[in-house]
Amino acid sequence: MSKPTGKEVDPRDRAFGKRVAELRKERGMTQQQLAALLNGRTPSWMSQVERGIQPVRRFDLLQELADALGVSTQALDPGAPIPAPSTATVHVVSNDLDGARLVIAGHPALAALLGNDTEQPDLQSLAQQVDEIWNLTHQGQYSEISDMVTALIPALERAVRTAAAEDRPQAYALLARAYQALAAAFARQGDARASWVSADRAVTAGEMSGDLFLVFAGIYRMVHAFVRIGSMAEAEHAVRGAIGALSERPDLPPEGLSVLGSLHLAKALVHARCGQRSEAKVEIEKARQVAGRLGEDRNDYNLEFGPTNVAVQAVSTAVDLGDAGEALDIGQSINAEALSPERRGRLLMDLGRAHAQRRHMADAVGCLLRAEEISPETVQNHTAVREAIKELVLVAGSKASPDLMLLAERTGAME
Repeated sequence: MSKPTGKEVDPRDRAFGKRVAELRKERGMTQQQLAALLNGRTPSWMSQVERGIQPVRRFDLLQELADALGVSTQALDPGAPIPAPSTATVHVVSNDLDGARLVIAGHPALAALLGNDTEQPDLQSLAQQVDEIWNLTHQGQYSEISDMVTALIPALERAVRTAAAEDRPQAYALLARAYQALAAAFARQGDARASWVSADRAVTAGEMSGDLFLVFAGIYRMVHAFVRIGSMAEAEHAVRGAIGALSERPDLPPEGLSVLGSLHLAKALVHARCGQRSEAKVEIEKARQVAGRLGEDRNDYNLEFGPTNVAVQAVSTAVDLGDAGEALDIGQSINAEALSPERRGRLLMDLGRAHAQRRHMADAVGCLLRAEEISPETVQNHTAVREAIKELVLVAGSKASPDLMLLAERTGAME
């Protein structure tokens, strides 16, 4: 779109420019420094953007500017379109879940479906393997997960078809939990479509198990898959419906409260990724209230919900919204030692991103390196972390530390 003619500045461009200026100043950057992060842009052009004289209407340019400021395009411009999956670049560092992808590429128990496999399952052994799958998921050990599920998922799919009638609810519950673990692992490695398929199967198996909270936990995984894909409307629809249904039950047991609180956190994530600041904070507060009713940190359905996890998500939400100062303030009060390695690593990643937004170079690199020590595969497969590392390298220029450059190499941030 061409520049507006005449002396009047379009109010949309003026508001956008004001937002850019606010974010730039929050990060301690000059117009010259911000322009240097953009391909072929000058400080003069940057000044015109901030005064509303120069419109930014092309999505690729908006994305570039948002990346330089460390926020999402929706946080920078709430009216911006959400990119379709085909326009988004998905970087997957490794292919550790290739075996798992093959498992969900077809029906994993055709022989049992046809009645040709009637072997009775050992549900106790299968339950131990499902627990181990979740342990590996929380530790971010994706190649080990893939090795296990190539045999475990077909065994569980056979079990739900061959177990005695009285044992089938337990078999379906194990199948649902296994697919949820797979959905979480795929999402964390950036394969949103495989995560979606796994979450959908988890919801179906959860319903067959008779454990309705297991169904809602599957929807939580599905919402995260939708967010990864960029399907925010579907994510918001799914999470709103789940919260509405659970909220109608005033007598939720602790495991139900864990699921309800986790869904509020998922809804906060959806709003944050869309730049909806007030809505995201409302959901964080609702999750905090549920955590208060629960009164402790729990791990029902491997959701790790409780007061500590609400604080961790509040940090992540603040970073997504570009509120680095708020994220760092919240982060100072969190003791996450009881959480899983994946969740502790995620907190450090978000604190590293917050420090990066503030141009606290040493603190940012320190947090990211500690996160990598705790959960290396999670760090190396996280798009927002790679973007933060790339920005740190560009800002530091020739003064970039060896630790930062090696981190950029390991994560593929400069590719």
